[in-house]
Amino acid sequence: MQKSVLAGAGFLAALFVVPAFADDTIVDTPYEAPGFTWAGGYVGLQAGYLLGNSHWLDYLNNYADPEPDGFLGGVYAGYNYRLTTNLVLGIDADLTYANAGAFGLAHAPDGTIFGPGVGYTTELNWSGAVRGRFGYSADRFLPYIAGGLAFGDVNYSIIEGSTVTPFTDTMVGWTLGAGLEYAFTDKIIGRFEYRYTDFGSVESGSNGSVIGGKIDLKTNDIRLGIAYKF
Repeated sequence: MQKSVLAGAGFLAALFVVPAFADDTIVDTPYEAPGFTWAGGYVGLQAGYLLGNSHWLDYLNNYADPEPDGFLGGVYAGYNYRLTTNLVLGIDADLTYANAGAFGLAHAPDGTIFGPGVGYTTELNWSGAVRGRFGYSADRFLPYIAGGLAFGDVNYSIIEGSTVTPFTDTMVGWTLGAGLEYAFTDKIIGRFEYRYTDFGSVESGSNGSVIGGKIDLKTNDIRLGIAYKF
């Protein structure tokens, strides 16, 4: 009889001790939700402002330095790979419409200005780039650097009073920049970016004539973007 009473008491004690122990275990080791991951694809819209430097040199060594500036806007898309917990590698491509142009007065080789109605214009119509990106994630923040191939459609003209001689070319060069992205939600990501682009140079017109020459174009852009992450 005594053994039965002791066994029953032990069973009742176990019923109270085990749940209490389980409750302590749950309190001491709370569940932790996983952090935000940057891996995956995205597509977004962007807008910004650019300042440019362009140098004209015609075949008689007359020159001008138009400085195009204006607004731009377009789309971008890409894909990110997580190399480690914090390191992110990605590819990014964009296409933008630009409304940026300028007129520069023509100078003779000795620096003499021809006149108020004689000069050269440079206009950037649209541009694009394909870049590699390397970033360091701090949860929802992603500072990064990016660089790669750049290209743009450029109109440029020689103006002599009422006479305008236009040219159009697609210029190809390189771009390098840095930016910061922030994930407002798991799907919506904002972007702030600075970009320097060297579109290279092109030549047009007749060699040995004032009608033609060589032009180069470089730009500095500030861009804001908002993207949807897949």
